[in-house]
Amino acid sequence: MKSVVELLQTLVQIPSVNPEGDPGISPSGERKMAEFVAKFLEPLGFAITLEEVEADRPNLIARAPGPDSRPRILLGPHLDTVGITGMTIEPFSGENKDGKIHGRGTSDTKGPMAAMLWALQENAELLAELPIAVDFVGFMGEESSQPGSRHFADHHASDYEFAIVGEPTSLEAVYCTKGCLWATLGSKGKSTHASQPHLGENAILKLLDSLKKLHGPFLAQISESRHPVLGSATMNLGMIEGGTRPNIVPAHATATLDIRTVPSLVAERPASEILKESLEDLDLVSFAESPPMEMPADHPWLQKLQKIDPKLTLTGAPWFSDAAHLSAGGLPSICLGPGSIDQAHTADEFIAISDLEDGAQWFSNFIAGLAR
Repeated sequence: MKSVVELLQTLVQIPSVNPEGDPGISPSGERKMAEFVAKFLEPLGFAITLEEVEADRPNLIARAPGPDSRPRILLGPHLDTVGITGMTIEPFSGENKDGKIHGRGTSDTKGPMAAMLWALQENAELLAELPIAVDFVGFMGEESSQPGSRHFADHHASDYEFAIVGEPTSLEAVYCTKGCLWATLGSKGKSTHASQPHLGENAILKLLDSLKKLHGPFLAQISESRHPVLGSATMNLGMIEGGTRPNIVPAHATATLDIRTVPSLVAERPASEILKESLEDLDLVSFAESPPMEMPADHPWLQKLQKIDPKLTLTGAPWFSDAAHLSAGGLPSICLGPGSIDQAHTADEFIAISDLEDGAQWFSNFIAGLAR
């Protein structure tokens, strides 16, 4: 590879769509990504492990050359991307146009990945001699429930003292993020012919009545939990489904909520338990929950980062990432990388070449700075 731009183009041209997003697009894409990164890092002296989390979907763990007795940190982007449905550009072209690289993952998060990999290559001669081992981990499955980082946290978090998770943060250090609860709620009614609705029980109306209550007292309750950087907890009603035909009183209906949590709200129990207590006529059909993340702003590793880069900005974000699961597993983590989150998941996703090159330089300076 002649440049970080060429490296990113190659990464984009390896489709690695999360199989839960667009099934059939690239069912083995995460493995192919892991295999490519392994071939890139092996000549630099990294010891490679492809640790299968789900069938044909591995995490890549690359341990840096040098003594195993050193403290270890990791650079950790994710291997998968979101789906390509609705994209207005060729998703896997990696086209270089107008000072940008275009395609799925250029921003989220193959751009940060390319910057990290290029920086490791630029500092290859230092890696074995650094006082801190800089490993590289590629997580599978980040775009859907994060099984890769959950598995890694359960099995390897204790091996490390710090992690930088690759996300498009405009090279700001995101040290706190909101958590997220996706909860599907269901109501049950009684079906009958629509000409005699009084003989049945309308599950949709029952659902709507209960949702109004949630949007009142429950939302007010969780909104009382605030964070000085992240603000308050929030709730969004994103989906409602129910009924089969206009002339049938619906017997079933569901609604799916997106609840964004802050650390104080879930300090003692998960958001799903708090929600359950507020459900009267509804059932909690299913849920998926990711924790919030908060690294102390005066943590020694943040101080080290700011010593290496005195201009580094510390900030928070309303989204969640693999860093939350690493943090919950006891591994202090932040998110950092080139590119803007505004371009993530978009129909014409891109990253500016200048941002990509700045990212590669930032990570190169960071790695070199560990020698001081």
